[in-house]
Amino acid sequence: MSERPATARLRALGQSLWLDNITRALLDDGTLQRYIDQWSVTGLTSNPTIFDQALKGSADYDAEIRERLRQGQSGEALFFELALVDLTRAADLFAPVHRRTRGVDGWVSLEVSPLLAYDARSTLAAARELHARAARPNLFIKIPGTAEGLPAIEDATFAGVPVNVTLLFSTAHYLAAAEAWLRGIERRLDAGLAPDVASVASLFISRWDVAVAGKVPDALEMKLGIAIGLQAYRAYGEFLASPRVRRVMNEGATPQRLLMASTGTKNPQAPDTLYVEALAAPFTVNTLPEGTLKAFADHGRADAPAPADGGDCEAVLAGVRAAGVDLDALAARLQSDGAAAFVKSWHDLLARIASKSAALSG
Repeated sequence: MSERPATARLRALGQSLWLDNITRALLDDGTLQRYIDQWSVTGLTSNPTIFDQALKGSADYDAEIRERLRQGQSGEALFFELALVDLTRAADLFAPVHRRTRGVDGWVSLEVSPLLAYDARSTLAAARELHARAARPNLFIKIPGTAEGLPAIEDATFAGVPVNVTLLFSTAHYLAAAEAWLRGIERRLDAGLAPDVASVASLFISRWDVAVAGKVPDALEMKLGIAIGLQAYRAYGEFLASPRVRRVMNEGATPQRLLMASTGTKNPQAPDTLYVEALAAPFTVNTLPEGTLKAFADHGRADAPAPADGGDCEAVLAGVRAAGVDLDALAARLQSDGAAAFVKSWHDLLARIASKSAALSG
């Protein structure tokens, strides 16, 4: 009997493996279904950059864009129509996983406009509208975990909208997002509502190592992102063990899960499966770029779970601080830069749709 692929072994360790990509071609040619069947992929995430790349140089969306243009749609409204078609199709592929795991797994994610990152009221309104339009129980709405986004996360949870909290870069960011989810659940209980509103909190890993490249001793190169992930994983375990979380779990709540995001290595000298192997943490999610998924399926290792106590994370973080890096300030900058990058990607996406629309209408 042939050895199980590394993706299946990772799943057996207790971590969910999601694909960080969506294209019409992945759906039409059966590739996503093969990833589900052969590589144990149990969910999917998306963002404006991913959709921009899907539209770039591809005619897969042209017929639908023409039809939407004839209906008078354009710009942002046209994008969300295209995205909802792809993501509802993907949600249907993951529906068996969602049913089998009783709503723990089998999710896809759609992002609200990043232009709303600092507008809680508009973010909440957009989240409710998009979730209602999708009409799928296994679709997360992505809301950034900025200070301004936290009230929207709480309110969306209270409103019954499942949220993927994005743009988290530190343990403090994660805990703030977890508290926002928990407050929303507690408000539901106080109102006599069911507390089973799922959520994930997405912690970005690789950008840490990019930010400190050449600024830390050689022995600490490519170790900061993993240390941040392990520190957050330890805090996650402590949060799940807290009396408040256990109380809402006792009432039927599904705990918010920690999600490891941005886990493709950006340093060509580093192993392409580095972050996946180091952060194989049970009862978490890892969402992988397609290239990283293929690499891990080909030659990845999943031998042991990540240490629940954080392993050597504190020693690594202390070494980075000793090298002169202010980790709190860097986390704030990474979140701010991430929000700005999402806005740029959003404008690029809308420009792509505008140019496509002009060409196809002409």
